[in-house]
Amino acid sequence: MLLNRPITAFLFCIIFLSSASYSQETLSKYFEPLKPFIGKTWKGIVGKNKEGQPVYDVSKWERILNGNGIKISHSVNDGEYGGETIVVWDKEKESLFFYYFTTAKHYTNGIVKFEDGRMITHEFVTGNQSGVTEVEATSQIKNDGTMRVTSRFKKNSEWTEPKEIIYFEDSEAEVIFK
Repeated sequence: MLLNRPITAFLFCIIFLSSASYSQETLSKYFEPLKPFIGKTWKGIVGKNKEGQPVYDVSKWERILNGNGIKISHSVNDGEYGGETIVVWDKEKESLFFYYFTTAKHYTNGIVKFEDGRMITHEFVTGNQSGVTEVEATSQIKNDGTMRVTSRFKKNSEWTEPKEIIYFEDSEAEVIFK
């Protein structure tokens, strides 16, 4: 009898641990198109500082809420600016929906759609001091493993020209908030 208890406990631990690791990797079907982005830290050059040195945006994509949500944390220039996005499925809209909160004290909300292997977002901005009221962006993982993001902003009722940023995976990069 005593021999069976350790074996039973051992088997229970194996089953529990294997099911726990499986559940950590599962993802709601609504997030499947985002799978290539998730679990990675991305780094891209968004401009240059006064000294002509590159300014980086670091973006970390994580599975949250037992696979029913995605969190994207990012920071620019080692925490000069940053924000966090939470993406969830909105049953009423039948779409992925997100909120993005920033260190600049404004926030956005919007929807995510997928088309031809691209993620397309449209968001509405609240509280931005520079006059930006909407943002549209398209993100795509390229064959070389980089992520291409093209975005444009509606500012003072006019859309800006699209800006492109190429991100590469960088597991050493860190999202920094000050």
